[in-house]
Amino acid sequence: MEALIAITIGLLTTTGVYLILRQRSFPVILGLSFLSYAVNVFIFATGRVQTGAIPIIGEGRIYTDPLPQALVLTAIVISFGMTAVIVIMAVAGYLTAGHDRVDLDEDAR
Repeated sequence: MEALIAITIGLLTTTGVYLILRQRSFPVILGLSFLSYAVNVFIFATGRVQTGAIPIIGEGRIYTDPLPQALVLTAIVISFGMTAVIVIMAVAGYLTAGHDRVDLDEDAR
């Protein structure tokens, strides 16, 4: 289970970094989303991912920490809102400039 989570985090991070390095706005937005998913999975995995475990500390019992779950839930809500803001900014930039390139090189125009 730990290897699967580690591979998933690695793939999400790799995909996110690759998409952020593209020169179009939509892949950059997707890359930021993939990076936020990777961070969310990492934080969630720190809470001892176990099936059937109780979220209460008991004597000698294995428990699941509820704090990382609450942090991930909050991060999901915040990242959804920020993604909506970034998409609106990208659409406005496309309508203003007529293209969606994110490079700032003046010679390319």
